[in-house]
Parts: sequence; C-alpha cells; structure tokens
Amino acid sequence: MVLIMKKTLTLLIITSGLLFGSLGTTEAQKSKVRYADSLMAVDHNYKTAVAVYQEAYAKKPNYETAKKTAEAYDVLRDYDNAYDWWKTTVGYEESTPEDFAQLLRYAQLTDNLSEAQSLLESKGVGPDSIQVAELLKMQSPRKLKVAGVEGLNSSESDFDLTVDGNGNKYFVSDRGGSFVDEMPGIRIDGRNRIFSEEKQDYTGREYFTVYRQDKDGNVSEVVSNVPNTYNFSDPSYAKEAGVLFYSVTRGITKVKKNRNITVQPEIYYSKVNAEGGLEGFTPVPFNDSIGYAVMNPFVDEEAKRLYFTSDMPGGMGGYDLYYSEYDDNMSFGTPVNLGASVNTPGDESHAFRKEDKFYFSSKGGSHPTMGGMDIYQADYSATGISNVKNMGAPVNSLADDFAYREVDKEDGKTEVYLSSNRKGGMGLDDIYSVEEVYKQFLARVIDCEGVVISDSYLATLRDKTQNGNVQTQRNGKGELTAELEPDSDFGIKISKPGYFSITDEDITTKGFTGDTLKREYKLVPIPYQLPVYVDIVYYDLDKYMIREDAKPVLDKLGELMNRYKFLDLLVGSHTDSRASDEYNITLSNNRAKAVTEYMAQYNIPAERIRLEWFGEQNLINDCGNGVPCPESEHQLNRRSELVLEAFSDPSKQYEIPEELKDKDFCDPEDLFTQIQDEIAQIPTIYFDFDKSMLRSVHKKELERTAIMLKRMPNLMLYIEGHTDQRGDDEYNKELSERRADAVKAYLTKRGIEDNRMEETWFGETKPVHDCNEVTCTPAMHQLNRRTELRVGKSQFTYSGRQKKVDVL
Repeated sequence: MVLIMKKTLTLLIITSGLLFGSLGTTEAQKSKVRYADSLMAVDHNYKTAVAVYQEAYAKKPNYETAKKTAEAYDVLRDYDNAYDWWKTTVGYEESTPEDFAQLLRYAQLTDNLSEAQSLLESKGVGPDSIQVAELLKMQSPRKLKVAGVEGLNSSESDFDLTVDGNGNKYFVSDRGGSFVDEMPGIRIDGRNRIFSEEKQDYTGREYFTVYRQDKDGNVSEVVSNVPNTYNFSDPSYAKEAGVLFYSVTRGITKVKKNRNITVQPEIYYSKVNAEGGLEGFTPVPFNDSIGYAVMNPFVDEEAKRLYFTSDMPGGMGGYDLYYSEYDDNMSFGTPVNLGASVNTPGDESHAFRKEDKFYFSSKGGSHPTMGGMDIYQADYSATGISNVKNMGAPVNSLADDFAYREVDKEDGKTEVYLSSNRKGGMGLDDIYSVEEVYKQFLARVIDCEGVVISDSYLATLRDKTQNGNVQTQRNGKGELTAELEPDSDFGIKISKPGYFSITDEDITTKGFTGDTLKREYKLVPIPYQLPVYVDIVYYDLDKYMIREDAKPVLDKLGELMNRYKFLDLLVGSHTDSRASDEYNITLSNNRAKAVTEYMAQYNIPAERIRLEWFGEQNLINDCGNGVPCPESEHQLNRRSELVLEAFSDPSKQYEIPEELKDKDFCDPEDLFTQIQDEIAQIPTIYFDFDKSMLRSVHKKELERTAIMLKRMPNLMLYIEGHTDQRGDDEYNKELSERRADAVKAYLTKRGIEDNRMEETWFGETKPVHDCNEVTCTPAMHQLNRRTELRVGKSQFTYSGRQKKVDVL
C-alpha cells in the first residue's frame, strides 16, 4: 500500500505558500486556492482539492496554481494528469530545476520522455539535466517475466499477497465497487477523517479488505473482528503460530469530545481457524491510532521480529521501517528504526526478509529510483542491513511497485510475487508473479581423471540468436554456469593454453522445458609433436633428386597430410661420410628441400614441413671417414627421415580434429594406433632358409622402426620369431629365437633400450601356411620364415595417467 505523507505533504504546501508569498502573487490568497490548500493539508480530501485547484487555475492561470495542481495529482498518483500539469508548470518563467526533474519523472511514468526532453531543450535546459532521467533507467541483471496472477486480480485494486501454511492465499482488494469516477490506484490504510461509512473519501472507492483464495481457486472475503474496521489490509501470516497479522483503520469519530482528529492505521493479529476465518484480535503495544501510523506488518518467524511501517516520532522523515522483537508469548519489545541504510527522508514500507536478503519499497529519497515507488534488495545480517540496490526492471516499473514476497512451495520451488499499478494491468493495482525466464546452463569442465578443473581457463559463450556474448561464472563447485535466453541457440568455446580447445555449437533452449541445461566437457592436454608415422627415402651418391623408389613413400605422405590437416611433416636429411663436412651439410639441406618441392604437387604448403639437415653427423653405422664399407651400408646413411607429427606447433592452440572426435586424446597413442592401422607401418622381417642374418633390405625396415621408437618413447616393441616347418621342433624353436635376437640386437645398436623390447619365439608352431596339410611352394615357405614386429602401449605415465600394456 502506498503511504500518505502527511508531514511531507504539509511541508510541500507550506513551501508552495512561501513561494507564492515571496513572488507577491495576490492570487494565492483567493478563496478557492485557500480552500483547496485546506482540503490537501487538513482534510486529506485530495480528489476534491485537485478539482478546486483546476477551477482556480481556469479563472486565473499562474505558475503557483499550476504547480499546486501538479502536486495534487502527484499525491493521487494520477500520472497522466500529473505529467500534463508539470508540463504546464515548466512553461512559466518562474519554473525551477526541481520542476524540470518532476516533469522528467512523470514523462518516464507516462512514456513521454522524448516530448519532455524536447520541451526542456526549447527552454535552453542543458543536456546534464535531461540525462538525470536517463540515469534512472535501470535493468535487472536477471531475465525475469512479470505477469498478472490469474484468479486474484479484479478491475479495482488488488495487492499485498501472503500465503498460509496450507497454501491458501490472502490479499487485499477494494473490489466492492466505486462510488465516484475511477482514479489511478492508490494504496492507503486510511489515515483520513471519517466522512463516510460506505466508502473512503480519499479514493471514492470501497474500503480495502482482506480476501482469501483457497487451493481450489475460490475467493472469499475475510471479516475483520476489530470493531468499527474501515480499511483492513496488509496480511502477513505466521505459519508456526497460525496467526495472521494485519493493518486496520478503525472508525473513530472523536477522542475526548474532540472531532478534529486524523485516524491512523494500526496493527492487530488474530488466530486463523481451519476455514480461514479470524478468531479474536490483539493489538501490538506500540499502536497509536491518533498519534501516528503503524502498518504494513511482516512477521519474520525465524528472527522473531515483526517489521512494520510507521511515522512515529524520532524517525528519519516520512514513513520509516521499524522492527520489534517478540517472544513465544507474543510479548513485543521497543520498536527499532532500521536506520539510514534503509530509511530516507522520504517514505519506506513493505518489508520482507528471506535468508540473507532484505526487501522493501521506497519512493526514492536517497535511493535511486525508476519512478513512483520501487522495490529494493539489501544484504541482511542479524547486526544490520547494507548494500541497498534498486532491483531494476522488470521488477520495478515507471509506476508504483511494492509488497515483494517469496513463497516456498511443498515441491521445493519458490514463487515470487509483487504488487504494482504499472500500465497494462487488469485493474488499478494488480498482483504479479515474477518468474525467471532464463534457462540455467551448467557445464562440468573436467580433466582426464574426470575431476572438475579448478584452475583458470577461458570460456566464451555466445548467443547466436541475439548475436551477443553471455556472461559465465564459476560456482562453488568450480562448474561453469550461465543464464540462457529462452528460445535461442548458443555456442561455447573453452580454451586453455596447452589443451585442446572445445567448441560446442549445439546448445539450444528451443523446445527445452527443463530448468537447467547441462553439459560436460573434457579438457585434454595437446600431445604436441606426436609422431604418428615414420618412413625413410634414400638417395643416390652425391645426389638429391627424388628417386623413383622414394615416390610411393612421399605420395603416401601427401595423401595423409591432405586427409589430416593436423599432421605436419618433419624431414631430417643426412649424407654418408664421403666428401667434406661442409659439402655434406649443403647436400643434406638440398635433400630436405627436394622433399618440400615434391610435396608441393599435393598442395602441401612449406609451412607444414619442418626441415632439418645434419650432413654426415648422424651415421647409423660405422662407415665413417676412411672406414671401408660396402655400398649397401653407405646407402643406409644417404637418407631423409620422414616423421609425420600431429600438432607440431607448441605455440598453437588446437581444437580436436573433426575426424577424430571419438578418440580419447587423454591417451595420445590412440591417434598413433589409428594411423598405423591405416598404413600398416610396422614391417615383417624375412630370413633365408636356415639363416638368422638380417638381409640388407630389412635393415631399411628396421631403421624406420628405430626412428619410430626413438620418437615415441612410450611405445614397446614386441618381437616374435618364426620358422618354416622343415627341421625338427627343437631346432626350429632355437632358430626362431636367434632370428628374434638378430632384430633386437640391431635395434639395440640403434639406441633402443633393451627394456622396451620383448621377445618371444614360436619355432614352427604358428605358420602362415601349414605345409603339413598342403604342399608348399618356396614362396610359401618364405612367408613362414619371419620375425613379426608389433608395437604396443607400455606402462607409462602421461599427463598424470597410468597406462596399461595393450599389445597391438
């Protein structure tokens, strides 16, 4: 209920009178104006007063009467007429900056801001004054939907909702009917002389009373037991005690034979029976129906405090908020003013507290306002209230907004209500529900162990429908949270240096009926410069041209690099020991360049090829300067080692490639496995009959294997020796062992650690062709004389994870 500021209004009237007198305007003394002044200040009959002011102005227009008419409409909260009369007021030369501010205020309330700005600009009022109104525009940081509550509102005033322990709603209304023309909604508890037993002269409408809506939606009037009740309002239900607090204005006509009195609202409480009726009534001890108002009770059972509104002596001006502590016997303590953090020289009312938040309404004063009466939120503790903030639109509007309440339901959800006379309502005042229309977004960003990442990362959430970014934050569990617009599409990118970036473009609230949209994302370390393929090309003596036998290898590389854009090529080129060191450095450089030039036919850009050249520095055998070696040994040194690396640039932030979305990059060897399965990289070494010596051709195969093992220190090599089926079983088992030993010995010489190679030998027990069943050709016997090589994951730690042996 909006509070009537007797003291403030009196001050306004006195001020107007002083201005009137200082200007020496004799019209201020005319009988009509004096009569209207009396109606305003003494009788509080504002409806009649505004009509008399207008009659006086029509007879003799002037600044003072125009301003008084505007102020009268201001008290009545008739926004359209108040705006028109402030517009008239600022048309006079005597108008002041305070008048301009009032014009802007009501321009906001009536959506006439552009017109008012133009009017003030035409009067030479600078932009600083105009910006005052713009600064008052506030928006709630939350996306909320405010809608009228069906079944409660009428064509009259309905406001101030509370709910009892059984889910029945109590609210205030004057829906009994109007006795004069309708006026804008005004919420008052009385505070007037008693002119009529059937209506309140302040509004010309039925007195306010409390109504009850049961859980089936049936609405019935609640009857006050307090004798001679006129206005009956402000219900607040104490669930534990089963008691309803409320305000009443009683029909007191005289005190000690004195009829020149103003009746003030008081607070009472009554037991509520099972049918919703009131039993008995008890006043609070600090009522004073003639001295000051006590109204708008809110009972805080947790803190055992009764908050209320009053203009009792000792306040900060206008109506202030107080509380009185009470005990189990409903014994109330001395009222305590909430102090300057809440109360202002203006009017505050309608307290409400839930957990660590305190809510109240205010007409502004020192609090920023959107216009009319606004709802404010503050931080609450047992020792005080602080950090008062305007709740902004749409909780607040350009009109009066008050009686904020939160109601906990049995299903754990909370319903929020407020009262307002904003435009678009069903009646003069309406009860509105406040609902979050944001959908909650909750994302768990985890590491390879499934633990929510606590350290920093960058998350960019974009509203693709609204074309803007959405603010994200981390909750107490480290989870990523945000509020999403309904019926919109979103995309998110999460990045952290050294980790694969995550992009999700499939977030949408379209058709989503739940409250919280959940996601889980895994941030995985990038296995920079991970070798996935190794091969070697060889050159003729003193040449760097690509040979025909090298082209299939390079063709395969071109195909892979075009298919997998995350693969880059490392080329390490070498020479044999013949010629000078300087010459060989140049020759190895030319050999590396030749690879780059060849790959150009596959449109592989030079930046995807990293070149290294070593001359004769890294011989793979003992064929150094002056050492006699056969040509086949020198040939092994004239080479370019080709290593395909995944994610080769350590300074680059990569996203997981689309073609590998299903791979677990917490285990980077999965990528190696996929490539190897595709190209059959690991060789099989074949032997001559009854021999265990390595053929020259197979030394090239083992060179590739050695390079791979050196580049991937987390791989194990499994060596399996076999023979054909000629000879006895024992001999063949020993021969297969010697063949496996030969491979291991070669790789050991090439620097592969012994503990990374594991041998087994099978003799003739696992032939490719069973020559005991069929007659084998020499070629079929050759396929049985072999040593098979397999790579697998060893037990190792990668990014904090322990791997298991997995033989491929």
